Amino acid sequence: MTRIIGLAGWSGAGKTTLMVKLLPRLIGQGLSVSTLKHAHHRFDVDVPGKDSWEHRKAGAQQVMVASGARWALMTELRTAREPTLPELLARMDPADLIIVEGFKRDAHPKIEVHRAANGKPWMRPEMPGIVAVASDIAPPYDLPHALLDDVEGVAALVLAHARSVETIAWAQRQEA
Repeated sequence: MTRIIGLAGWSGAGKTTLMVKLLPRLIGQGLSVSTLKHAHHRFDVDVPGKDSWEHRKAGAQQVMVASGARWALMTELRTAREPTLPELLARMDPADLIIVEGFKRDAHPKIEVHRAANGKPWMRPEMPGIVAVASDIAPPYDLPHALLDDVEGVAALVLAHARSVETIAWAQRQEA
């Protein structure tokens, strides 16, 4: 049964840095872990000039690249709407845990990642689903929390608060 947890925070809070430290710890506990990252802008995972890039730019709806080491599937939305988080999760292979970075307004449980030097406000209660905090200072509300550099503590929060994808009451997605 795949469980999901999110890391949510403003840009510069340290979500990606924390993710890169968390993954080896969780995988080292015998878990299969996948990630899903939302980008707020146009992004490209392909290299201009490569065959796959040329296929996509020529109008292919989907381009799959495969080798003995990995495969990747790129889908151009063109005029189609952006897929919802549940739709994206349904396309992923089964795993013990999926950690989502972004999609902060969706219904899945999230750990708020906060860095005081960022000068940004706390996300709760405006953002739904925040169940714990990873920060370099104590949060202004009573939720389980760990320091940003306490990777074991944050990993424990992840495992304690991740929920089965099937148990989440997904609502119409707002802004990501």
